[in-house]
Amino acid sequence: MHVIITSHVKQRIRQHRQVGISVPDIIHQARSIPGTVPVATRFRGFMASSGRVFDMVVKDISQGRLVITIIGK
Repeated sequence: MHVIITSHVKQRIRQHRQVGISVPDIIHQARSIPGTVPVATRFRGFMASSGRVFDMVVKDISQGRLVITIIGK
């Protein structure tokens, strides 16, 4: 599945609260969500390779899985 990361997400991972979350972490976790996500939905409890826990808001569109935002814990 093709994962699309918004510019908002790229901005967020540079913020202090999201330190330790990388683009490959986001792509890997977005691909791990089973099924289809027809409306923007928050998924909780993903872990980055650094050990940082984060949530993601994703939605499936015709081009692939769109990652709208991430929320570091």
